[in-house]
This record gives sequence, C-alpha cells and structure tokens, in this order.
Amino acid sequence: MEFVLSTDEKKFITENSNTTVTEFVLLGFSDVPHLQWMLFGIFLLIYLSILICNSIIMLITRTDPSLQTPMYFFLSNFSFVEICYVTVTIPRMLIDLYTQKGTIPLLSCAVQLCFVIMLGGMEFLLLTVMAYDRYVAICNPLHYPLVMNSKVCVQLVAACWICIIPVVTGQTYQIFSLPYCGSNKINHFFCDIPPLLKLACGDTFVNNLSIYVASVVFIMVPFLFIIVSYGKIICNILKLSSAGGRSKAFSTCSSHLIVVVLFYGTATITYAQPKAHQSETSGRLLSLFYTILIPLLNPIIYTLRNKDITVALRKLQAKLSIYGNA
Repeated sequence: MEFVLSTDEKKFITENSNTTVTEFVLLGFSDVPHLQWMLFGIFLLIYLSILICNSIIMLITRTDPSLQTPMYFFLSNFSFVEICYVTVTIPRMLIDLYTQKGTIPLLSCAVQLCFVIMLGGMEFLLLTVMAYDRYVAICNPLHYPLVMNSKVCVQLVAACWICIIPVVTGQTYQIFSLPYCGSNKINHFFCDIPPLLKLACGDTFVNNLSIYVASVVFIMVPFLFIIVSYGKIICNILKLSSAGGRSKAFSTCSSHLIVVVLFYGTATITYAQPKAHQSETSGRLLSLFYTILIPLLNPIIYTLRNKDITVALRKLQAKLSIYGNA
C-alpha cells in the first residue's frame, strides 16, 4: 500500500529535518575522558610557555640595540602573530576541558574561524617576507640598508595584513552562509574549515574550490617564492671564500628554513589534501601539531640556532639579576 503525505505533513517534516543550527558542540578530546585533566595541565603549560617565550623575543628585539634590524623586526611581528594565533584556540580548548562542555555559539565559531585563518595566513606571508629579507641581505648586501629600510619593513607587514583580511572575511562569510542542519557536533577542538564543511547541508563545491584557490595563493605561491629565494641564497653562500662567512650565513637562514618546512608541510597536508583521503582523527592531530606544537617549537628554534638572540638573552638575564640584587 502506498501512503500519500498531505502538503502540511510534508511541510512539517521538511521544517523539522532542516532545523537551523544556532550553536555547535566541539567534541575536542571527549573520546578520552580519563585524560581530560592531564590534557588540561599539559595544554595550559604549553600555552604559558608560548606566551612567555614569544613575549621575551618581542622584548629583546625591541630593546636590544644589536637586534634593531629588519630580520628581527619581522621576527618580532611573527612572535606577536604567534601569541594571537594560540590565544584564539587554546584558551577556548582549556575552558572546554575544564567544564567538559564544548558548546560554542555560531557567531563565536565564525569569529574563531576567521581569526584562525587570518592569523595562520599572516604567518605564511610573514615567513615569505622574512625569506625576501634574507635574500636581499645575502644576495644584494650593498643595497640592503636602502632596500630594507624601516619604512619598507613597515609597509611589507602592513601589506600582508591588507592582503589577508578581505580574503579571510569573504571566506568566513561564504562558509557560514551555508545552511547547517541536523548534527551540530564538530569532531575537532576548534572551529576549522574541513569539519565545518562536513556539517553543511548545502552544496560545498564552491567553498572547496575557493579554499583550494586560497591555498594556492597563500600557501603554494609564497612557498615557491621561498624556494626560489633560498635557491639563490644558497648559491651565493657557496660562492663565499670565507668558511666563517658561510657558516654565519647558513646559521641565520637555517632556523627560518626549519620553521618554513614545519608550517608548510602541515598546512599543505591539512588544506590541500583531498578530504576523502583525510580522516577526522588525522585532521585533528595535524591541527594540534600546527596550532600548538609548532608555535611552541618556533621560539626554541630561533633561540637555540641564533647567536644574536642568545647573546641578547644573556644580556637581559644579567640586567634582571642586577635589578634583583639591587
């Protein structure tokens, strides 16, 4: 027997099956409830370490006269972006671990996503600018003070912000213009693009296409620029007759290269890999790597592999010990 639904019945079913989502639930680490408090302590310690280490880098690059150069100006800006980047995700995650509730309003989710993408994009652009700075310093040293003067440095940082803000705003608006119905559970510890698109009820082809285009523009193109820059840098370093000069040049570039590989490697896997080949668990682990572990490693990499910063840290320590004994 075939049942025919009336118009009112069809309308009722449609309205109840397409209930508009007004809030999401971040599942986070709910699959390991016995580790919630241990994770809270670990992530809190990591967050404080990131804040302290990057703040120290910002302090010494602004106060130490020997670090008043374009390279450390960009490093200071990079540390500032790192602090903002982790502050967008980790405090919210700590609250969810403490309360064991991951409810987040739709608007808050949109704001978090917007800042995560914006600050992440800024890091990629700043890494590119830092590569350009190293290129000019090593390949064109005579014109370096003229090419990379303070005005140009400020303009380069400002240009990065001007490029990224409208693109990210448009991406966020486009994603949250999609209809979200049914499940509101995000299998992640923050609002990120891949898990959000999985919950969308509408056609996400345009969104996925725009994400790939943005990934090419803000990840692949800068990465190619960095590769070309360092190709020329390495060629010029190898031409140096002094072994000490080659060693110093490599030491100033090696830390930046390590950070570039870490950032671009995880970002390419996360946003450029076809979603059919990426599980939710692997996506969450990769996100954990580039949102928490890499920001923790960056200050360590720049500190341990940079003699100028090491010397500046010793000066700061000496000053603090003098003030402490006074």
